[in-house]
Amino acid sequence: MPTLEELALKHALKNASEHEGRAQAGAVIGRVIAELPEAKADMATTGKTVAKVVANVNKMGAELQAAEMARFEYPEKVEVKKKLELPGCEMGKVVTRFPPGPNGWPHIGHAKAAWLGRQFADDWNGKCLLVMDETNPLVDEAQYDEAIKRDLAWLGLKFDAQLYISDRMAEIYSRGEQLLRQGDAYVCTCPRETIKANRLSGTECACRRRSKDENLELWKKMLAGGFEKGDVFVRFRGDMKCENTVMRDPALFRVIKKPHYRHGTKYVVWPDYDMSIVVNDYANHITHALRSKEYELRDELYYALFDKLGLPRTHMYGFSRLNLQGVKMGKRFIRPLVETGKLWGWDDPRLPTIAALRRRGIRPEAIKTFVLSFGLSKVESSPTWENLFAENRKVLDPVAKRYFFVPQPVGLTVKGAPAKTAVLALHPEKPEAGSRKIATGGQFYIAAEDAKKLRKGALIRLKDLYNVRITKGGKALEGEFAGDEVLREHILQWVTPESLRVKLWMPGELYKGEQFNEDSMGCVEGLAEQGVEDLKEGNVVQFVRVGFARLDSKSKLEFILAHR
Repeated sequence: MPTLEELALKHALKNASEHEGRAQAGAVIGRVIAELPEAKADMATTGKTVAKVVANVNKMGAELQAAEMARFEYPEKVEVKKKLELPGCEMGKVVTRFPPGPNGWPHIGHAKAAWLGRQFADDWNGKCLLVMDETNPLVDEAQYDEAIKRDLAWLGLKFDAQLYISDRMAEIYSRGEQLLRQGDAYVCTCPRETIKANRLSGTECACRRRSKDENLELWKKMLAGGFEKGDVFVRFRGDMKCENTVMRDPALFRVIKKPHYRHGTKYVVWPDYDMSIVVNDYANHITHALRSKEYELRDELYYALFDKLGLPRTHMYGFSRLNLQGVKMGKRFIRPLVETGKLWGWDDPRLPTIAALRRRGIRPEAIKTFVLSFGLSKVESSPTWENLFAENRKVLDPVAKRYFFVPQPVGLTVKGAPAKTAVLALHPEKPEAGSRKIATGGQFYIAAEDAKKLRKGALIRLKDLYNVRITKGGKALEGEFAGDEVLREHILQWVTPESLRVKLWMPGELYKGEQFNEDSMGCVEGLAEQGVEDLKEGNVVQFVRVGFARLDSKSKLEFILAHR
């Protein structure tokens, strides 16, 4: 049976490999006790032992950690996938939908809704439909339609059909007329301000008393283009005293004469979301409609329309909305920043849009795992960017090539340095990934952050090369060759004078409280190995001791820091 010290070392090395070389004592203790329960009997000793081992592991360089880790075996964690389940599920008969509105670029909240719909359908061997809700010509645009489809495809989402709600306008009109004939809807010619005030006070307007024939005549005039925007509405006959204000005679149709990006001027009467989605859910045989629970007050209207139209109900379910801490995801927040030039665009890497995450270097697999980890829970949670980054690390760490990048470079001259070609692994744990070779002489550059800590007499190791004894500190460092023995600490990355000048953009928090953070995008210039010249735009690499970075512009050699 392994000793306490051996188990502590085993799990400290594993934890360090998962956190960029820095093990966390708390996590290691948990793993040690899980494998050696008797260690819990003397937590004082266990804690001291683990703390000591963790401290030693954290002093090791990545090379030594990897070598030590190879001595141990780590069983693979087998995760049991839990099937998403709701009432009314029948294998092979579940049909879900994702109905985005093409009025902005999709963000990670949309990714959650889309993946839940797709996963739920897959769990029941069913279908998931992409239903574009483009029934508001005032804000819906072709560019957003294309952005949505492009970003969903990049996420790996596949749909069993791609549909447009506006292609069912004849059917939607027919259902609207049915409600008018039944007396379950009426045409209202009150000004918007009056309607708003009446709904607030629970007061019925005179329009409610119109006869069915009058309503149908006004309806025909609406369809013929006889009214202008804001002059007239078709309203559901609900309950003006209902505590749920959604049910206080909501609008079902309104006049919009702006040309539609797909239909031009063919239609001038457009349905509100509640009307259009009910007709489409029925027509498309949707069994389960999933949406974030911020809309749950509208569920009563959703079901009321099914009932009044005499249609079998679709099962509506509201899951918790995805709220990243300190992040404003709504289009109403993003659009003004884009339009006023405060951001690079909808794909600015500071944003939570799918395009921004892609540009930043977040992988689609990480996004999928992250959003599905919350399941169909209604419990509100506020994960941080770091929770998403943790999933992304798991995806990138096994595949990202390693390169040296020296921010704010400071020169180092090494006397007596042997002419040597450094052979550096492109991935420390995957020999098959290959290596890069760097010819060295006696001139190097190291990071200013490292340089300022060095004093005369300090012994450092240039990673994967040799040791140097510092003979002169300051802004122009000097040192002398000090042998090849591998050191466990003071290991620095370096570059040679032949390296390439690189710019690294560093996205930060967009807001400070409620105010836009003017300093949310940082930038550092430095030198990177010549090997980065062979990368393609979009490649994500790991700059050693800096973080994962995506090549954003090959011509300018500009990278964007994904995260550390």
